[in-house]
Amino acid sequence: MLVLVAQFFLAASGAFDTAPNEESFQPHRALGGGIVLIAVLVTVVAAIARMPGRLIGMSGLVAGLALVQFLIKGIATALDGASGGLVFGLHAVNGLVIVAVTGRILRQARQLSGPATPARQAS
Repeated sequence: MLVLVAQFFLAASGAFDTAPNEESFQPHRALGGGIVLIAVLVTVVAAIARMPGRLIGMSGLVAGLALVQFLIKGIATALDGASGGLVFGLHAVNGLVIVAVTGRILRQARQLSGPATPARQAS
C-alpha cells in the first residue's frame, strides 16, 4: 500500500512539474513496472503458501490491473487530443481500483494472521 501511495505522489510530482513532459513521469513509470513485479511475486508467494483462493485471485487481479495501466497509457497516447485525455482519465480511476483491491487484500490477510478464536468445548 505504501508503494501505491508513492506512485500517486510520483504521478502528481510529474504532472505539477514546472515543465511537465515525458521525462517528468519517468520515476512514475519505473515504479509502475516495479508494482507489476511486486504484485506477481505476491501472487506466487500466496499460492505457494496455500492462502485462500480469494486472496490469491485478488493478488493476481492487482497484477492484471497494473498491466492495464500500461495499456491505458498506450491507447491514450495513440489517440492523442481530447479523446486521448479522456482515456487517460481511466488511468487514475484504475489506480484507485488498484488501491481498493490492495486495501481489501490487506484487511483479509490481517484477519487470517489475527489470533485464533478458541474452540468451544462440547458439553
